[in-house]
Amino acid sequence: MTVKVTASRCPQNHRCPIINICPVGAIKQEGFAAPEIDYDKCTGCGKCIKYCAFRAFSN
Repeated sequence: MTVKVTASRCPQNHRCPIINICPVGAIKQEGFAAPEIDYDKCTGCGKCIKYCAFRAFSN
């Protein structure tokens, strides 16, 4: 599964809490910008999709 981030769904006004949910540390964020996925690390587990309240993460 390839996970993507839809920046328009992310409020970009806080540190993304989903960073701590990723079991392999594949989510990075610069300041309060929309998070980015490191596809070399992402295993496609789907936890980010399940827990993002704004549905900014999808496949």
